[in-house]
Amino acid sequence: MRDGDILVISEKALSVAKGNIINERAFRPSLLAKMLAKIGMRFLWGCFLGKVCHFKAETIMRLRNYPLKEGAAHKQSVLQFAGFMQALKYGSEGGIDTSNVPFSYACLPLNNPKKEAMHIRRELEVKDRKKITIIISDTDSTFSYHNFHFTSRPNPIRGIKSFGGAFSFVLGRALKLRQRATPLAVVGSEIGIEEALNLVEIAHHARGYGAGRSVWDMRLRFGVGFSNVTWEMLEQVNHFPLVLIRRTSFSKKLIS
Repeated sequence: MRDGDILVISEKALSVAKGNIINERAFRPSLLAKMLAKIGMRFLWGCFLGKVCHFKAETIMRLRNYPLKEGAAHKQSVLQFAGFMQALKYGSEGGIDTSNVPFSYACLPLNNPKKEAMHIRRELEVKDRKKITIIISDTDSTFSYHNFHFTSRPNPIRGIKSFGGAFSFVLGRALKLRQRATPLAVVGSEIGIEEALNLVEIAHHARGYGAGRSVWDMRLRFGVGFSNVTWEMLEQVNHFPLVLIRRTSFSKKLIS
């Protein structure tokens, strides 16, 4: 690292490292959770909203075959931790994510991303004597209409509006607005909203998807059921939770 570098860290990696995960097998689905899995996912998203949001045909077929047992347990956990409007989403509801974690585990969002970023920056400053910027990001989408930025993801950085749960996601996708990853915390330098969005999107593409961008991709990669991916399987895959960005004259032009 050099002074002035930017370290973009995956929120999920931090949450997993801190043990901020739940076992959805322990959740007993309510009638509402079962309805969200069967009617909400298979019918509402698979037959209507998926087309409104311009999803690929493969994604729509997956939604129409949404796993009812595991799905209902997942929706119940979302209802408990994130609420109804988030549970209406088709994935990454309230920042709760089941990709790249094993068995029936789900990764919860960080309670205070800025506090985590400040702690990491302090540690690096003391140990390596480098003054760098720390950004914590999530792959959940932020949509942009000119200078107005909004997301369905709770607790983004200031300047990005968070509202509506599934509604804001459908709005952004239906209107085909510009879509980028979401910065959750920026510590170490003054970075504008537009630059922060560009930086986390650069990191998102550099990082890749690990074992897969969704639970479906993950299970197909390993040829197992939705709840049968193990830690050992995930260890076979390269994961890149840290992306170091260094500003050059060329990169500054790309970011601007």
